[in-house]
Amino acid sequence: MNIMKKFIVLPPSGTRDFLPQDVKNREWAFGVVKGVFESFGFLPMDTPAFERIETLAGKYGEEEKLIFKILKRGEQSASGETDMALRYDLTVPLARFFARYRNQLPYPFRRYQIGPVWRADRPGKGRFREFYQCDVDVIGSSSLLADAEVILALTKSLSCLGFSGYTVRINSRKALNGILESYGVPSEQMKATLVAFDKIDKIGVEGVVNELSGAGVPEVVIGRIRSNLSKRSEDLRGQISTTATGREGLEEVDEVVSLVKPLLKDGEIEFSPFLVRGLDYYTGPIFEIYLKGAVGAIASGGRYDGLIGMFTGEQIPACGGSLGIDRLLSTIDQIGKQSKREERLSCVFITVWDRALRAETLCIADELRSEGISAEISLNDGKIGDQVRSALKRGARYCLFYGPDEKTRKEVTLKDLSAGKQMSVKRDEIARMLKSFI
Repeated sequence: MNIMKKFIVLPPSGTRDFLPQDVKNREWAFGVVKGVFESFGFLPMDTPAFERIETLAGKYGEEEKLIFKILKRGEQSASGETDMALRYDLTVPLARFFARYRNQLPYPFRRYQIGPVWRADRPGKGRFREFYQCDVDVIGSSSLLADAEVILALTKSLSCLGFSGYTVRINSRKALNGILESYGVPSEQMKATLVAFDKIDKIGVEGVVNELSGAGVPEVVIGRIRSNLSKRSEDLRGQISTTATGREGLEEVDEVVSLVKPLLKDGEIEFSPFLVRGLDYYTGPIFEIYLKGAVGAIASGGRYDGLIGMFTGEQIPACGGSLGIDRLLSTIDQIGKQSKREERLSCVFITVWDRALRAETLCIADELRSEGISAEISLNDGKIGDQVRSALKRGARYCLFYGPDEKTRKEVTLKDLSAGKQMSVKRDEIARMLKSFI
């Protein structure tokens, strides 16, 4: 009598199977997100599913223990040695990619990538071991306009997917370092303190205090921290401002908020002084985006000015963010409705006249994008001539200028880069005019 072996038909823990309709919904969502990213001027790229161990090692701090390692091949597999690992995120592979191809890429380099990543995490509701990330990054710009664009690309994606009521929580690693300095946390215990802060939503104030005590943080320091952990965000600004590092961090937060807030029609942004983002490579503004009804953050990111330099040997500024589309798909039914993507029109490159006009320039870009017109904003505050040359290199069809004179007249100057002709257009007529040209 033959007895057939019964195999387990469930997928591995922390992974999922996708039925046909699930795949359709996910691909639709990817299409929407891709369309938004490209409307901001981000370019597509891809990297292998696995990387060399040395590429990933030393980049993630405490999170490094969650990397899925791959045993060496063939006869060496019995030794238990590893030389490869599945990618933990899309950011570190990007750093390696940029180091190799930097001379072939436009600069600053705006990229997007949509692909799976793997983490040896404990599975739970909304938490998977295999999931997709939708990433946008800017390499080569220290301007906080880049940080604002990253956040806006992610929130715009949420809006276009049909979601509203999200909250962007923002902080700066410099503000965090400033508050640790003001508390008198010893330098050798700052990392452990940040790890404890990162858990505050899960373990509460007393849990943080216990972790700090276990890490050997002096009791007098713990007392100062305990008295501040429950304070409102705005009440902590005075504490953070007592150090130069903290003041610099607050200035970063305030500038990004001022740039982003007017454009968050479907959400809000708030300062969150104990937001940490556990990855070691963050250096400046950091953020997480939360959506009512979803488990945990559905998007996150920040500035990582030191990471690219690990691969290139020189300091190169960078920032980015990631949208966790799987978390949305698993918790929200709203994604299931199909939507026809509007065809994207030709690219408009928008110059930035000066710092005083940054926020209004972002508003113009947002107005065009809302009409289905791809609008890329310059991240170079330098000479207008240099910005125009950048527009030509990036293949833009039109260049848009908005300076003090245009502001006074409530107009913009629009230049057809192929014909070399330019004209003045009323601010509220830009989208209609561009559509008539195409």
